Amino acid sequence: MPKTIQLVLSLPSKRGVLAGIGRALADAKVNILSLSAAEAAGRGKIRMVVNKPTLAKRALRKGRVRFSEEVAFTKRVSNKPGALARVADKLARGGVNIKSAYATTAGRGGATVIITVSNPAKARRIIG
Repeated sequence: MPKTIQLVLSLPSKRGVLAGIGRALADAKVNILSLSAAEAAGRGKIRMVVNKPTLAKRALRKGRVRFSEEVAFTKRVSNKPGALARVADKLARGGVNIKSAYATTAGRGGATVIITVSNPAKARRIIG
């Protein structure tokens, strides 16, 4: 299971914030590979995986955007019912908690799940 860095941004939930983040990354020639955005109590939480984390971090700092980093894993699965359940079940049986998860599908046949877990080393042994 490939390991990657996920950037986590906590920002005010207001018009134009996501557009500004997108523009700052685009201007830095950073491509967003996956993104999850949610809102709670007036705050937006954005999780993203990008193709050039170092450039992304530089662009975010330049724009005075606060962020943190966390280890995430990308797991390619079939785009069929039960694929996510099989991965989640293996981790649960192995005693690993999934802290966050989201998925992207691209074309036919496959999906990529991005997950953060309580024990990355153990998750890697379980899922491969």
